[in-house]
Amino acid sequence: MNKTQPRTLSGFMELLPNEQILFEQMKNTIEATYQQFGFLPIDTPIIELSEVLLAKAGGETEKQIYRFQKGDTDLSLRFDLTVPLAKYVAKNYGNLSFPFRRYQIGKVYRGERTQKGRFREFYQCDIDIIGDGELSILNDAELPSIIYTIFKKLGFEDFTIRINNRKLLNGLFEAIGQKENSTEILRIIDKIEKIGKEEVIKELEELDIETENITKILTFIEIEGTNQEKLKKLKDLQIENEEFSEGLKEITETLKYVGLFGVPEKNYKLDLTIARGLDYYTGTVYETFLNDYRELGSVCSGGRYENLADYYTDKKLPGVGISIGLTRLFYKLNELQLIKAEQKSISQLLIIPMLEELEKPIKLASELRNLNIKTEIYLSDKKLKTKMKYADKLQIPFIIVIGEDEIQNNKVKIKNMQTGEEIETDFDAEQIAKIIDNIE
Repeated sequence: MNKTQPRTLSGFMELLPNEQILFEQMKNTIEATYQQFGFLPIDTPIIELSEVLLAKAGGETEKQIYRFQKGDTDLSLRFDLTVPLAKYVAKNYGNLSFPFRRYQIGKVYRGERTQKGRFREFYQCDIDIIGDGELSILNDAELPSIIYTIFKKLGFEDFTIRINNRKLLNGLFEAIGQKENSTEILRIIDKIEKIGKEEVIKELEELDIETENITKILTFIEIEGTNQEKLKKLKDLQIENEEFSEGLKEITETLKYVGLFGVPEKNYKLDLTIARGLDYYTGTVYETFLNDYRELGSVCSGGRYENLADYYTDKKLPGVGISIGLTRLFYKLNELQLIKAEQKSISQLLIIPMLEELEKPIKLASELRNLNIKTEIYLSDKKLKTKMKYADKLQIPFIIVIGEDEIQNNKVKIKNMQTGEEIETDFDAEQIAKIIDNIE
């Protein structure tokens, strides 16, 4: 019989157990932090009706959708977690308490051209706060403290949460008569770090923007100084525009409360070049960068939107949210060796029976598990050397060998595989658990 070659589709990440353990630890850290801030879990289907999922889609997004027919039903795989959230809130509006704080961690699918570090299936870790009719700007100030907490817990110190407000940019463009070009201008200035100032000028000139107005745009995005100095310089520009004034008021209040929420000033800054979410975000926007590894791009981003579910309901549902692309982040951190997948097992203890009658070793393993000791029992009939080698290869911290002597004497020795030290104790699950907990 011909054998099929086992292979995984490109753009889909598949990890070895030691890497998967580390991935799960990162995912659990993010989830625990979301819960710590009072966000509620939801889980939406991976497959949705195409007419529901694609109500708002278009352009490049729609080209990347995995779409298929099953019988007479037109189905699509979700491409992010925000559109399913919009459907969820519109559908369950009457059963939700607002502001609705939700988190969701799950896989999404995009048929992108595969390249290094880009995936077709990947985990997103999202939180959003949805208001009913209105949503205080203080919510925008709280999200950076969640970003800060997560990346501190993941072991990072030198990172910056860059914050801007789209209303500042839109107000500026309207004030200089470039409102109709605003989306294209935002797209161009968003590339300034990648292509440089001269290329940005060239692309702006191609839009037939006058030199004087290009200067005003560049002067605006190049404002330097501390957060407070930048706010003062923005005020000093004296731009007579209602949207600009509103944006300045919002960003001033947001930055004031970010500090009160416990984020050190070195970890956040007003960055007037941040212009993400061209057709989506309407106010505050965030991008988070690891300062020594800017090549990673933004590791957590998001922003404020005025109406989450306008394609599904007439109710005004403003919101603010952030997203971490965990699969890509894990891949990049692993590639740069900033994280190390060193843990090869999740077992704390391996019980090695060396007798035919397994009743007591199995009972001991069950009792230890009930005491929250992650316990594995080696059930294959092999030599002691093979069993010890198994424990060593998986770096299981402790082992207990149980033979006839241990049963007769009602005593066991807990061997610390790292130090080689052996501690003798009673054949008693509580005593064994206490010793392992104390050593760890």
